[in-house]
Amino acid sequence: MIVGIGVDLVDIPRFEASIARTPKLLGRLFTASEQALKPHSMAARYAAKEALIKALGGSDGVHWTDIEVAAEPSGRPVFALSGETADTVTARGITAVHLSLSHDAGLATAYVIAESLAPDAAASTFAAKGGAT
Repeated sequence: MIVGIGVDLVDIPRFEASIARTPKLLGRLFTASEQALKPHSMAARYAAKEALIKALGGSDGVHWTDIEVAAEPSGRPVFALSGETADTVTARGITAVHLSLSHDAGLATAYVIAESLAPDAAASTFAAKGGAT
């Protein structure tokens, strides 16, 4: 059952300017292996992290460097979660997170779907936000 969806779009030149203006952002936002990537790939990973936070319903218990965007041997992007962020995802009953990335024409985008096997995970998320009227 889908319990969250997130999407984010990043303007790559603007992202590059932010990193150039504030180089310390790299260490706060990315793991060491992500920092070695080209700017358009880092922008896509930034979008992925933002989209994940949206799919989770907020940033409580989520830390940027606990989220790494890795790749399967096929090249398919996947999240490698660690620390408190991995614990938070598990505590929210999320059993699978799907990620799609793209970049073109100066933009990077990410789309995330969070799933749970437990049908009440979605109901509890909905109820926490005010429920139905």
